[in-house]
Amino acid sequence: MSTGGDDDRVAAFTAFRQRMNERILAEPNQVVRRFFALDTQTYQPGVLDVKTKELCGLVASLVLRCDDCIAYHVAQCRQAGVNRDAMFEAFSIGLVVGGSIVIPHLRRAVDFLDRLEQGADSPEPHEHG
Repeated sequence: MSTGGDDDRVAAFTAFRQRMNERILAEPNQVVRRFFALDTQTYQPGVLDVKTKELCGLVASLVLRCDDCIAYHVAQCRQAGVNRDAMFEAFSIGLVVGGSIVIPHLRRAVDFLDRLEQGADSPEPHEHG
C-alpha cells in the first residue's frame, strides 16, 4: 500500500531530475548538450517503437545497476503504454543477464512501479536518467 512518503519520493525524484537537467543544460558546454540531445533522439520512434526502446533502456539500466536510470525507464515504459507483464519480462532479462547482483535494483524497480501504479507522479520525459 502506498503512503504519502512513497508519493513524496516519486515527486522528489521527478523534481530533482528536472531541476538538475535544466541546471546542467544551462551551462554552455556543447559536449554535454549534444550528449543529452543524442540520448533524447535515441528513444524517438524509428524501426523500433518507443515501447521497445524503453524496455531495452530498462534492461540495460538493470544490468548497469543505475537506480535513477531504472526509475526513469520504468516511468517512461509506463508512459509508452508498456504493461506490468511486459515490464516483468524485461526485469527477467535484466536479472538473467546481470545475475543476482541485480536483485536489490529489481526490488527498487518493482517498488517504483508499484508506486507509479498507485498514482504517484511520474517523471516528465526529458533527457535520460
